[in-house]
Amino acid sequence: MGSARLENALALIREADGLLVTAGAGMGVDSGLPDFRSDNGFWKTYPALSKAGMRFEAIASPYAFHRDARLAWGFYGHRLKLYRDTVPHAGFGILQAIGARLEHGLFVATSNVDGHFQKSGIAADRIHEIHGSIHHLQCLDPNCSIAVWDAARFSPEIDEAACRLTNDLPACRYCGGLARPNILMFGDWDWRQVRAKHQAQKLNTWLASVERLAVIEIGAGIDVPTVRLFSDQYERLIRINPRAPQVFGPRAVGLPLGGLAALEAIGARLLADQFGGHTLWPK
Repeated sequence: MGSARLENALALIREADGLLVTAGAGMGVDSGLPDFRSDNGFWKTYPALSKAGMRFEAIASPYAFHRDARLAWGFYGHRLKLYRDTVPHAGFGILQAIGARLEHGLFVATSNVDGHFQKSGIAADRIHEIHGSIHHLQCLDPNCSIAVWDAARFSPEIDEAACRLTNDLPACRYCGGLARPNILMFGDWDWRQVRAKHQAQKLNTWLASVERLAVIEIGAGIDVPTVRLFSDQYERLIRINPRAPQVFGPRAVGLPLGGLAALEAIGARLLADQFGGHTLWPK
């Protein structure tokens, strides 16, 4: 990464009075989370699905719950346990420290369903989970309630070799039928959006209060470009992506690094020049 790119990125943050963090799946890689977007990473984590020749798009679908609920919950139950057990990397804290020095703080818009921004200490009312959250459930039946509820009482037990749930399937608290994750899946017309829409309203209210917005996008891929398209709306964009750092706006900056490495470089420089008249962290 050239020093000029880093300087341009720092300039965007120094000018800002609010920070919008947009994040895709690459944000979790530095926490040790597997890459589910490639068959190699997906099948390495789920050898039973590899043996069956099942692609990510096939298991990450509401139809998988209709075909074989224990297999579908074997996949999503494993992910739920993984996200509960994994510690968010230090980059989350760097973002919080930067946001704390800005007049309007930070807000997060992410396609990730892992709940790691909340887990890292960012307030839940400053997070928009664009594709939902694995930590929340809804009914599989589209004719049942539109309600969404917390999955905290569900503790999946998984036969990892077979990718199957071995304990009781989670039940809808309204009709007693099968519950599924409150996540937007492939080919999904029945995702309950009530929670995500409420979060989006809070984001829009916050954006209206910010005059000089800086956007840091981290790990947003091009295969499902939801986050990238959202980020491209904004002039002061810092795109962090080791494989696809391309940007198009005249003030946008692309940093070809992983999320943690880029955030550490940004944080170190802002600390060195006492950004905002204060050090970001105590020495």
